[in-house]
Amino acid sequence: MKVLKFGGTSVGSAERMKGVNQLINTEELKIQKRIIVLSAMSGTTNTLVQISEQLYAKNYPQAALIITEMELKYRKTIGELYKKDESKEKASNLLDAQFGHIRSLAKERERFSNLKERILLAKGEQLSTAMFQLFLEENGVESVLLDALEFMRIDENSEPEMDFIEEQLKIELEKYPDNLLFITQGYICKNSFGEIDNLKRGGSDYSASLIGAAVNAEEIQIWTDIDGMHNNDPRIVDKTMPVAQLSFDEAAELAYFGAKILHPSTITPAKAKNIPVRLLNTMAPHLKGTVITKDAADTNIKAVAAKDNITMINIRSTRMLLAYGFLRKVFEIFEKYKTSIDMVTTSEVCVSVTIDNIANLEQIINELEEFSSIEVNKNMSIVCVVGDLISERVGYAEEIFSSLSTVSIKMISYGGSKNNVSMLIDTQDKKAALQGLNKGLFKL
Repeated sequence: MKVLKFGGTSVGSAERMKGVNQLINTEELKIQKRIIVLSAMSGTTNTLVQISEQLYAKNYPQAALIITEMELKYRKTIGELYKKDESKEKASNLLDAQFGHIRSLAKERERFSNLKERILLAKGEQLSTAMFQLFLEENGVESVLLDALEFMRIDENSEPEMDFIEEQLKIELEKYPDNLLFITQGYICKNSFGEIDNLKRGGSDYSASLIGAAVNAEEIQIWTDIDGMHNNDPRIVDKTMPVAQLSFDEAAELAYFGAKILHPSTITPAKAKNIPVRLLNTMAPHLKGTVITKDAADTNIKAVAAKDNITMINIRSTRMLLAYGFLRKVFEIFEKYKTSIDMVTTSEVCVSVTIDNIANLEQIINELEEFSSIEVNKNMSIVCVVGDLISERVGYAEEIFSSLSTVSIKMISYGGSKNNVSMLIDTQDKKAALQGLNKGLFKL
């Protein structure tokens, strides 16, 4: 069995949905079992977030206007997607039901809540999968629409309950032993209270990996609008190229540190079951893309990524020397506020850390100031150079840092992972850093 995930741009229009139909029903694929995981149509989740924001602000007329505009977009899509009147009528009834529910969540006299927001955010995937499955039905392609809410569940810590997912997905699939094609939603799930929830933005990749691991898939394919994971950010650097092969660890580092093509959590379930993950381009399916496996192709530096919205906190001991237990006290505060640390460096009297979540920054600083002096710097970026066993490659450090000769480096992290060297810089220097590394490391 294969699991194929298609992102928002891949199902962003009637024409794109027709293209997905061709991709999942090739001569090779249509004779084997496959689960198709779909995101919401491009722009839909952002629109649903805007509706939620207006409802929290009690700006009901503006929320109603956005809902109407969104519905018109979907009405236009079904007019372009289906040929038969019967299919158009079914699709219209689907929109009536879904947008009727959306409007019921947006009533003026009822308080808008976090639960209602999560129900609202699930509408995008529920719409795209139902519309696509109806399109397959119109074209004589036998398929089953699986409701992700029946098998995808997270616990009280928002972590996937893998045993439950495996068991429930097996039950759902066994209902259709002769069927080869299944359609389901990415992103959405239920939580430990049985409420509709989600895997956060970009979570459709994660859904596909969890599903792939649950069914011990032969391969997980992530179809987007770019031909694999590139060696640098193509939005900033003119000359980039796709990396043919990455190890799970390399891909995880790149995803975590800013490679937008892949959700950072995607690799973990696939790695646990040693399932290859292939990144492919919906618009150019003939291209090879990137394959992610247990083993790296070689020991060269593979790629560069950058992560923005980083805050650096310098923590200086008021005792002038790092006393016994000082680091423990520091990290216990970050743990207390469930704030992850990206980079850490230490000197005799100072510890510097970086975080990307500043929701509890004020409380963290207040507690740190009880035993240390604090300096906070915002608007920073982490630039990460990723490869395999680069510590064994003589001269790599000179290549990296000579490529950044015009950039002021605030922190350097190396040794915690054999797969990356990370450097903290001002965000205003990110473009120069990425371009310099592209020229110095890849000669592009």
